[in-house]
Amino acid sequence: PNFQQGAWIEELVTQGSLHAQAGRIFRLDKNKIPTGKPMRLHQHQSDAVIAARSGDNYVLTTGTGSGKSLAYIVPIVDHVLRRGSGRGIQAVIVYPMNALANSQMNELDKFLRYGFKDASPVTYRRYTGQESEAERQEIINHPPDILLTNYVMLELIMTRPRERRLVDGMRGLQFFVLDELHTYRGRQGADVAMLVRRVRDVCQNPKLQCVGTSA
Repeated sequence: PNFQQGAWIEELVTQGSLHAQAGRIFRLDKNKIPTGKPMRLHQHQSDAVIAARSGDNYVLTTGTGSGKSLAYIVPIVDHVLRRGSGRGIQAVIVYPMNALANSQMNELDKFLRYGFKDASPVTYRRYTGQESEAERQEIINHPPDILLTNYVMLELIMTRPRERRLVDGMRGLQFFVLDELHTYRGRQGADVAMLVRRVRDVCQNPKLQCVGTSA
């Protein structure tokens, strides 16, 4: 399908809606061309960027393959760039399936790893239970800016003493994202609702932004 066209990334940078470095990060084909190509958002993605800048919570419902993940990844990266990397976990993204988290890691690589000879300007790690013991310990010792997980693992993080440093790293959390929001129904939905309340208590940020996406 053809989705309504929105703003170019560079336009949002010029307007001040995105950090200047976002123009270097969000470009197409950086894995093929060193500098990549200019990137234009769909209208619903542009709207999400503006909503995030206003501090609002928001839910995006749109069709499959419409780039819903960019509707929260762009605002999250923008926030980290403005605040500075290495200040604890600034965004937690919860996926209902590990396959979705794995796919998102590949997408983040395209934007935050390709085109940067040195370290990525924004750190991100997956913590879903698939990691080795060494990887888990490294993430605990050095919490990333963006943590990708699932709701079961996030519940364990909240309760297990060994992950206390991750919990401490969430103080000041800005974004809490639930991808595929429609999957949380019935008893599972109630469990996730309680988890959201627990995250709110832990992060101690009255301006925490909650974001949901759904196809």
